[in-house]
Amino acid sequence: MTQPNHDSHADAQFGSRAAAYVSSAVHAQGADLARMAQALAERRPARLIDIGTGGGHVAYAAAPHCAEVIATDLSPRMLDAVEAESARRGMANIVTCVSAAETLPFADGHADAISSRFSAHHWNSLARGLAQARRVCRPGGLALFADVVAPVQALCDTHLQVMELQRDASHVRDYSAAEWVAALGQAGFAVTAIQPGRLRMDFAEWTARMGTPAAHAAVIRQVQQQSPREVQDHFAIEADGSFTIDTLLIEAVAA
Repeated sequence: MTQPNHDSHADAQFGSRAAAYVSSAVHAQGADLARMAQALAERRPARLIDIGTGGGHVAYAAAPHCAEVIATDLSPRMLDAVEAESARRGMANIVTCVSAAETLPFADGHADAISSRFSAHHWNSLARGLAQARRVCRPGGLALFADVVAPVQALCDTHLQVMELQRDASHVRDYSAAEWVAALGQAGFAVTAIQPGRLRMDFAEWTARMGTPAAHAAVIRQVQQQSPREVQDHFAIEADGSFTIDTLLIEAVAA
């Protein structure tokens, strides 16, 4: 039996969970999302491309501040849900485009701003995705990237990646802050601000949102329960499996 490639796998994983991501409270709020909206309000770019839009929450936050928002995702069903939610909110300036981050179908400099939130850890290649983001963003354009960030400690990093992969088989990697800064520089972005954060994940909601099989959720709980004190403390693991992760919002400009 031939296995699907990564993008097909991700589409299958997320397409079936589209409604859950549109309604997700974790994705619909947060200091990072508020700051992204503020940065866009300050710049008021004519066109924003939101890469890996997921449930579309950056697109909804950006729509009042941009003439056009192009929400991209490799899952057509996810974009169908975003279109429905955009219509419900009366946001006619949001349009959608099916595309992986690594193959954006736009001309060089097509956008005045680029954004991506909680998406890059699913990309097949961070380097290629960021190179595409830089290509389609005009020089001097604003770039906003937010994601889960890997801890500096290798022990805690390994624990995070194991939890993520057990929850969602399309997971690729949560990158460290240093990896993000280096990759952005190599792609042609100049970092202007970094905003770290912490985000509590309710275990039941976290696994239900992705439809994680019960057996995989049980493995995550076993890994948590067997983890050493350093891991328990870093992730503030609770009795029911809920935990807290590190996040990062990076503001940059296309150099």
